[in-house]
Amino acid sequence: MKIVLASGSPRRRELLGVIGVADFEVCPAQGEEKTPEGLPPEEIVKSLSAAKAREVAAKYGDDAVVIAADTIVWADGKVLGKPHDKAEAFSMLKALSGKTHEVYTGITLIRGDELLSQAERTGVEFRELDDAEINAYIATGEPMDKAGAYGIQGKASLMVSKINGDYFNVVGLPLCRLGQMLKTIGVRLL
Repeated sequence: MKIVLASGSPRRRELLGVIGVADFEVCPAQGEEKTPEGLPPEEIVKSLSAAKAREVAAKYGDDAVVIAADTIVWADGKVLGKPHDKAEAFSMLKALSGKTHEVYTGITLIRGDELLSQAERTGVEFRELDDAEINAYIATGEPMDKAGAYGIQGKASLMVSKINGDYFNVVGLPLCRLGQMLKTIGVRLL
């Protein structure tokens, strides 16, 4: 059976390898991500990951398992996506400073006619950050392609004082949940 990752994220590719999925294709979804209005965060990520999975699954036959994911940062009742520029990255990081926010990842699996979509939530607490630290972090370039303008697996680890939930969810792919979902559709990793 062919496994297809509907994401171009190098972090997600690496995480699949961590759980022993070595033989898979990468076929990133090309559609525009439109965050649905008025939905709770877990429904937003499920909707976005399902759209990606459906797009990619249409290119493969029934013998493929398509894995799609979408991660958002949820702070003060709104989505913090990937920053468009350094000023937006600064604004996001300033808003997260000294506070707890939530990271949600939606995972959708498609195998033939079967679609399974779930969401994972992790609480993340940042320590107080001063402007010089925020600017130094932005200067690394690390925040520019990440939801909420940070990557916990990189230099942002110096800013995160506590997490409550799945660490891998914050990286972009909650591995425990993914493993259980794959098991449900007949793919066993253990």
